[in-house]
Amino acid sequence: MNVLVTGGAGYIGSQTAKTLAGNHYRPIVVDDLSTGHAHNVRWGTLVRTDLSDTAAIRNVLKEHKIESVVHFAGSALLGESVAQPLAYFKNNVGGTLSLLQAMLDTGVKDIVFSSTCATYGLPQAVPITEDERQKPINPYGESKLAIERILEWMGQARQLRWVALRYFNAAGADLEGELGEEHEQETHLIPLAIGAALRQRERLQIFGTDYPTPDGTAVRDYIHVADLASAHVCALQYLNRGGASRAFNLGTGKGVSVREVVAMVQTVSGQTVPSVEAPRRPGDPPVLVASPKLARELLQWEPYYSSLETIVESAWRWHSGASSRADLQTSTSKVSS
Repeated sequence: MNVLVTGGAGYIGSQTAKTLAGNHYRPIVVDDLSTGHAHNVRWGTLVRTDLSDTAAIRNVLKEHKIESVVHFAGSALLGESVAQPLAYFKNNVGGTLSLLQAMLDTGVKDIVFSSTCATYGLPQAVPITEDERQKPINPYGESKLAIERILEWMGQARQLRWVALRYFNAAGADLEGELGEEHEQETHLIPLAIGAALRQRERLQIFGTDYPTPDGTAVRDYIHVADLASAHVCALQYLNRGGASRAFNLGTGKGVSVREVVAMVQTVSGQTVPSVEAPRRPGDPPVLVASPKLARELLQWEPYYSSLETIVESAWRWHSGASSRADLQTSTSKVSS
């Protein structure tokens, strides 16, 4: 099956393209490389274009005989979305509308959409099920929810079949060491903690130490990027079996605190993580933990690699290796000059 992977040069998209190729799919990556990296596209063809160019996307769907779409492309920084709401709706919703129009024009029916637990906002109950009310507290979550609503209406009109995967906290690196997080503006806890352990940053900021949690820091549900990638394959297979269009949570059902993450980074790395306590960030819930029951039952999916130790070990190997590679390149450059 030929699968279009939008945003396939990014962190989760590139891992999914690799997993798709390993499961006998043929990924075709569309990415404008605004945040992704061309060197991540090693398992399929890269087409560099903007998702908002409907004609270009339509041509890609036709030329590569695309049968299904996995849609990652979009902006994903919560704080930035609050500062630039229009840009987030334009990019996330506008780009998706362009993609969906191209799919309609070419008769491509199946789409797996990269959604988020940010659509829930401040949950009323934990663990969070798919029936939890969706009330986002930032434009990023609102833009993802808008796309879910569009997919639902198009599904009811029998124009497509869809699965929305609501991620909790994506983390870790490729288990074979080929891919990892490469964000120009890093906001994720684990790479920030590793950066502090590697002395690439002065210290880690711990936002909020007075939450109603066992150690006072926020609790999150971390899921390994390899498990996220496998869920997309499961979702495509689910649609191929005739599964009903719907959303699924992707998490482990187990919460880990910020202090527990920091402690694990120190254990794995053998280095201290210098840190400083800071006030809570506005809108951060004390606890976000998924109920993955539905994905297990209907997608036949399991998060095999999402123990905190495996997540941190894989991330440490990749980030410390990236640091060593950068040092080698610098040294080689100096010798050459």
